[in-house]
Amino acid sequence: MSFIKTPIKGTRDFLPEDMALREYVLQIMKETYASFGFEIIGAPCLEHIENLTSNQGGENEKLIFKILKRGEKLNLENIKDQSDLVDSGLRYDLTVPLSRFYANNMNELNQPFRSFQTGFVWRADRPQKGRYREFMQCDLDIFGEKTNLAEIELITAVTTFLKKLNFQNFQIKINDRRILTTMVKWAELPIEKTDEILISLDKLDKIGFDGVFEELVRNGFEEEKVRKYLQFFKKDFQNIESFCAEFQMDKDVVENLKEIMAIVSQNVEANLVFDPTLVRGMSYYTGPIFEICVEDLASSIGGGGRYDKMVEKYANISVPAAGFSIGFERLLLILKERGFKVPQTKEKIVYIIENKDKEVFKKIQEERSAGKIVKIAYRNKNFKHQKEVLECDGYTIIEW
Repeated sequence: MSFIKTPIKGTRDFLPEDMALREYVLQIMKETYASFGFEIIGAPCLEHIENLTSNQGGENEKLIFKILKRGEKLNLENIKDQSDLVDSGLRYDLTVPLSRFYANNMNELNQPFRSFQTGFVWRADRPQKGRYREFMQCDLDIFGEKTNLAEIELITAVTTFLKKLNFQNFQIKINDRRILTTMVKWAELPIEKTDEILISLDKLDKIGFDGVFEELVRNGFEEEKVRKYLQFFKKDFQNIESFCAEFQMDKDVVENLKEIMAIVSQNVEANLVFDPTLVRGMSYYTGPIFEICVEDLASSIGGGGRYDKMVEKYANISVPAAGFSIGFERLLLILKERGFKVPQTKEKIVYIIENKDKEVFKKIQEERSAGKIVKIAYRNKNFKHQKEVLECDGYTIIEW
């Protein structure tokens, strides 16, 4: 039997330098979000397949890594459909499992509850630059806050975190799912197919207006209505009021977005822009949605929105909720391409020895107790190369 030495496509090994960067960024994130009152929680990587396939995850539900039943539950002789084979799956995001978590534990949590969680998620996607089958997500969520205070705090917290990593030229696009739904009605397209229409519109940055038009027509929508619908998106994106006036959007929705943008911009240096073509792929969003775009990367590095209807699917009560997820892997990719180095705050020393002198171990323990990073190693035959490698890693060499 021959063993394959490479990781499965779409997954990676992390070298010490990679892990140092990941841990540093996570630490900055934890410290920043804690200062906003967010509390760290954890949930299983596995979820019941019914939870993952509840028509809330949009296109991502097609990418679930499903897990076969085990033991007596798996009866191969009486298989009629997939439900006879599968009973669980790996989570494709953190939001759906979080809603289940909140429904299970709400009586034990502070209200409104500010949640922060990190963890790997899995999607059977096509791997490419910045996209993997196994990747980490970092989510902020607020449950129980029905006003736009939730969106304001989420956007402000994420912006503050990015600033600490010296991200300056990024843009936060903002829209509202209710605007998108109203536009479908205005164009006289079938409202019951809103999700299908928005899935196509979400591809606008990849296939352009012509591509979206062709896809919608190919899917059976009337050409004239599709043309009317898409033509409207080519109007001025920056002015929310003038954009929404022609199809008589609810003024409360418009004022809500304007207030979010005004208060965030007042408190942190942030470039917020209204973008009516912003969709976000998940169908569970019910109100404001937002996305972060960085010049260094074509795709976004984070996004989120309000999802007021999800928790009640698990708890049978209405709970307002909003969340923001950072694309952790894409963030790290940008930092590495910029040559970012983890700041070293502790002194690093290596003792190069030729024999096990008891005194050197005593000295090393004293140094470690003083908070220094200390290694010990035998002197190599090629000491010049050994020394170069250690010095490159930031170590001061002491020959003993």
